[in-house]
Amino acid sequence: MGEPKTAFIAIVGCPNVGKSSILNRILGEKIAIVSPKPQTTRFKILGVYTQGDVQLVFTDTPGYHHPQTKLGEKMVRAVGSGIRDVDAALLVVEPEGEIRDAERTLIKKIEKEGIPAVLAINKIDLVPNKEALLARIMEYSQLHDFKAIVPISAKDGGGMNELIDELTSLNMPSPHLFPDDTLTDQPEKVIAAEYIREKLLRCLDKEIPHGTAVAIERFRERDDADILDIDATIYCEKESHKGIIIGKNGETLKKISTGARIDLERFFRIKVNLKCWVKVKEDWRNREALIHNFGLD
Repeated sequence: MGEPKTAFIAIVGCPNVGKSSILNRILGEKIAIVSPKPQTTRFKILGVYTQGDVQLVFTDTPGYHHPQTKLGEKMVRAVGSGIRDVDAALLVVEPEGEIRDAERTLIKKIEKEGIPAVLAINKIDLVPNKEALLARIMEYSQLHDFKAIVPISAKDGGGMNELIDELTSLNMPSPHLFPDDTLTDQPEKVIAAEYIREKLLRCLDKEIPHGTAVAIERFRERDDADILDIDATIYCEKESHKGIIIGKNGETLKKISTGARIDLERFFRIKVNLKCWVKVKEDWRNREALIHNFGLD
């Protein structure tokens, strides 16, 4: 072991570019939920990668977007504060399409802070044309002097070792700020709530899952058995949404609960007894007190 080194790195980008998938791939564990829907991540999630004398502390931020609700405004502010408080930034983009205004804005924020940035072009598994990928690299290199531009696939792991090498080079001499076996700063209750919310995003269509929040009412391991009891309340904004979440004969809620339980047992490495209820809190995403109660501020 050499001299300990540490770097705080913000993972930023537009919604649905794969920021959380990259963090999970680096850590080898799912601590940030993922779904095909944009704005899956609602707040900054800390992930800690330690290898030998190197410790990378990642902040996975919400996708940068034009907010429509008070909750959305808080998510966008989380991106701004995430860039201010770090040593470097990892900007994640897709391999095709126009460069978005939001990405140009993020680059300006990175330049304003004067921090080094690595660009990850994700989802290269979807681009068979390597000449198009080279053109994409040139396109972004003209926008900013990135420390490195790394084509990757968070889905199959392509390019991830090269990306970790580039990020590791950003380390500076510093004691490790977290124990070497730390994966995240998120409390166990928050991880449990997020796993349930991921299943809501995957099982429900359109706007409904974005109008949901999950509160863990009970989280306790039994004294007489290796079983973790988790009671959760799913909040939605309309009575009609409650019926959709529960589904005919409770089938949708059962599917959500079963999927979440399997993930929770894998993460906590213990048998989980999960019970979920659904309640209505109208327009909670625009109500400061409820946003605070759900721990989203």
